[in-house]
Amino acid sequence: MSKTDQKRRAVIKGLPALALAPQALLAADRKDQQPNIVFILADDLGYADLSVYGNTDFATPNLDRLAAQGVRFTQAYANSAVCSATRFGLITGRYQYRLRGGLEEPIAGPSKSIGLPPQHPTLPSLLKKAGYRTALFGKWHLGYLPVFGPLKSGYDVFFGNYGGAIDYFTHKPGVGPDVPEDLYEGEVPVHKVGYYTDLIAEHATDYIGQQDGKQPFFLSLHFTAPHWPWEGPGDEAVSRQIGNIFHYDGGDLVTYGKMVTGLDTAIGRVLDALQRKGLADNTIVVFTSDNGGERFSKTWPFSGQKTELLEGGIRVPAIVRWPRRLGAGRTTEQVAISMDWLPTLLAAAGGAPDPAYPPDGQNLLPVLTGQRTPGERTLFWRYKANAQRAVRSGNWKYLRINGNEFLFDVTVDQRERANLAQRHPDVFNRLKGEWESWSASMLPITPDVRTHGVNGKMQADRYHAEGTD
Repeated sequence: MSKTDQKRRAVIKGLPALALAPQALLAADRKDQQPNIVFILADDLGYADLSVYGNTDFATPNLDRLAAQGVRFTQAYANSAVCSATRFGLITGRYQYRLRGGLEEPIAGPSKSIGLPPQHPTLPSLLKKAGYRTALFGKWHLGYLPVFGPLKSGYDVFFGNYGGAIDYFTHKPGVGPDVPEDLYEGEVPVHKVGYYTDLIAEHATDYIGQQDGKQPFFLSLHFTAPHWPWEGPGDEAVSRQIGNIFHYDGGDLVTYGKMVTGLDTAIGRVLDALQRKGLADNTIVVFTSDNGGERFSKTWPFSGQKTELLEGGIRVPAIVRWPRRLGAGRTTEQVAISMDWLPTLLAAAGGAPDPAYPPDGQNLLPVLTGQRTPGERTLFWRYKANAQRAVRSGNWKYLRINGNEFLFDVTVDQRERANLAQRHPDVFNRLKGEWESWSASMLPITPDVRTHGVNGKMQADRYHAEGTD
């Protein structure tokens, strides 16, 4: 009997057994096809801080290239106008206001009760169930040890800071010799030398280089750039001079540009590592920001900034590339929000949300792949400082700040200047009512909830003339 006949008989003999185990075959095929995922989150990056989004003061060639190779969102939002609250929405796929820690604007320091509960399903823990390795390099900001932490919420590997901000060179969350570094490998404090943006990129490229292609990975890169303090890659001398980590007396447009271009360079190194390893084709790369820009950001054409529910405080850049499935050089007007990434990435990975914690976010994969056209959304926000509330429904946006109420068509009035509340009272009243109903389904904002806002003492352009409206 020839070898060919022997192989044919062996195959035919095995067919009944294969027919009895179709799920095993499908699982094996799915495992072979599961994409790797690299999720890159910038910190306080404004909507127009990238040249692909309109910045002309400096260039961001690596992120521009990422957009040219994938899909760029023009109507992407953050879950909040401040960092840790958005991170709750991102990692759970749900409105952050469902969790006590998500009410904080933002988490300010260690607490045994305020943080992401380790038992809560998360994007990394759900991807682990789907067969993924998981790693986070960079900013956590969802609660402190010993109760909370990335290793307790689904990540296998962690290098980075637990809090909200650290100096780029000393890696301290404050100033002075008695302030300990906020830099950890896993749950062990470590000391490293180098510019923090570069250290995150180094860990990411090393991690990618260690992958063997036998198991998919989910890699979160949560940079602190371009969050204050205002220090570019060559500004170690500035690090030794600052007197306060908030750095209210420092920074300028040139320094900010160096911070963003340093971020772009670091991301370029990560993208190159994927290419060298032969992983780029079947790796989903997502880039976005945790909220709108702050002091030196470019948010044009929007008004407002971080801590404000004006478009400049919550509209963010968002780019996704997946060469195997998504076309290149596309833009989408689909309205999206941070919590959409959990159901979207789980769908791409062949996983599923926990039925006990259904996502508030939406699976955007059908829109990204062209199987469905962009659809209208209704999204809600709250922000304690200045008693802010907002709804985006279709083209309409209801906004309330310090008791002043507005209705805008943000597709034509991006600056939010023409208040249409009196011209369209039906829309105004409908959205206001919808916000009230939605808010009643979330945890209440109580007096003990911390918030952070921007006022005239911090920024001259946020002055309030006493005795005037």
